[in-house]
Amino acid sequence: MEAASAIAEGKTDVANEILTRLAQDSNAKGNSEQRFVACMLLALKSRVNSVENPPPVAELFSKEHAAATQLLYDLSPCFKLGFLAANLAILDATRDQPSCNKLHIIDFDIGKGRQYINLLHALSERGSGKPALVKITAIADNGGDERVKMVEDKLSEIAERFGVCMKFNVVASPKLSDLSRESLGCEPDEPLAINFAFNLYRMPDESVSVENQRDELLRRVKGLAPSVVTLVEHEMNTNTAPFTSRVGEASAYYGALFDSIESSVPREKSERVMVEEGLCRKIANSVSCEGRERVERCEVFGKWRARMSMAGFELKPLSESVAESMRARLNSGNRVNPGFTVKEENGGVCFGWMGRTLTVASAWR
Repeated sequence: MEAASAIAEGKTDVANEILTRLAQDSNAKGNSEQRFVACMLLALKSRVNSVENPPPVAELFSKEHAAATQLLYDLSPCFKLGFLAANLAILDATRDQPSCNKLHIIDFDIGKGRQYINLLHALSERGSGKPALVKITAIADNGGDERVKMVEDKLSEIAERFGVCMKFNVVASPKLSDLSRESLGCEPDEPLAINFAFNLYRMPDESVSVENQRDELLRRVKGLAPSVVTLVEHEMNTNTAPFTSRVGEASAYYGALFDSIESSVPREKSERVMVEEGLCRKIANSVSCEGRERVERCEVFGKWRARMSMAGFELKPLSESVAESMRARLNSGNRVNPGFTVKEENGGVCFGWMGRTLTVASAWR
């Protein structure tokens, strides 16, 4: 924080002296604190001199970064359980629909689609309440690529194994003005679920441009008349916070996240190295970039609640039973780690490490 203050005040010599001292405590192969310091050191150096140390922008849209992000979702309970909580919200909201023999889910960032493996399994166990048809529509740039085709093949195979009739659609990312039930292939009688899991934080808002795509998308989605909208997001403010505040936010958030990874993944594991390299890119972008170059624009749950309300949504509080189910998941299997926490708060379910909330899942209608 001293280095950040010096940078903000334009005291470059003081900042560089502090960063030189910090370098002695950094080690990309050391413990979680040393690894985190190494990442923050690179971020602050980018802020001091972006020519010598260009911050990552385009790299956040690379296949390598997408793979590192998916690994994070697989390795960290705080992210994995967020997806599962969204599934439970979708199942609950569509269980009592008049035409519950159908279900249509639209996902704006399907990733590897692993969230839906669990959903298909849960639907297969419904027995007589199982929908006759599950449609999953993936919104993808340029109508998808080989990666999306692999997701379709995998989910189709699993749906067949579970005895669930599934139809997978890919829709090229439409202009916001063209977003409609017709353009997304929605039928009049089918319950519609919209899934936003770790996706909206990358959309520019009013602090970036007058178009305010973040709020515009939410208003357009409200117009689709969904039965439920699930939102899973990081719990920190790297959007409107000024530089020094962002350094503080990032230090608290990523420091806890690095510690949580240390508790559950061996240091030498190649997957951990890949995940932490991805986190370093996210840290550097959120700390050192401004304007449109700052892709990492996370917001706290309170801010998301305000945005969703302004778009016309009403919070559908996730029940304590959802939190209980997530706790049971957390404590199942071979490795029980008491550092991870699950709690219901303000209508959302919060997942964290040692008291610090890292992700929040919520449902809206």
